[in-house]
Amino acid sequence: MTGPGAAVRMTDGGRSISTDPAEGRDPLGPTGLPATVGCSPTSWEMTMSYLTPPARRIDPRGQRFGAGVSALILVAAFVLDQPWLAVLVGIDLAVSSAFGTRWFLPSRPWASIRRVLRLAPVELEHEYPPRFAQALGTTFLGLAAVAFVVVGTTLGWLLIGAVAALQTLLAVTGICIGCRLYFLRWWVPSLFAQIFRRSDERQRLAVPKLVRVD
Repeated sequence: MTGPGAAVRMTDGGRSISTDPAEGRDPLGPTGLPATVGCSPTSWEMTMSYLTPPARRIDPRGQRFGAGVSALILVAAFVLDQPWLAVLVGIDLAVSSAFGTRWFLPSRPWASIRRVLRLAPVELEHEYPPRFAQALGTTFLGLAAVAFVVVGTTLGWLLIGAVAALQTLLAVTGICIGCRLYFLRWWVPSLFAQIFRRSDERQRLAVPKLVRVD
């Protein structure tokens, strides 16, 4: 157990990442975690324990790239009047949310693009907030599919448009609304964190360990 004032350090592939707010570094990357200034160590540790347990860390640029691609697909679905394209995006978002962002197909080309362009590495971000955002996108696109069948096309396209707008916002600015909702004080993110962790354990993924630093 880690005591209320103890610093915690996460190891990520041999690279130590401090979670001590006193060091002035946000270990979660640009996912929208509230600033730790003025927060007690106890509340910080509770956030790390429940919402961001040891897990995979990802390049946020890959998520932005994938968001841009998926937004273009959703726009194409509207222009061509082919809602099944939006359904495919929703299915991929669901798989990525459930099993990890490496299954998000629109972001897969980013690794090759990064190597070809020889882009410098950036600070990685925790995987759970983007997966939560993808779960929200899946919900909206699922409701859109139901709307097409039950209600009509207008509501369906409005829901698809909302997802496309949020994906565009992420791609252009790096602002992930779903990631920010993940850190609000409500019960849904905690439930999703448990689901994500169980999914990772079943896949036997290697995740960083929490090591106490005296």
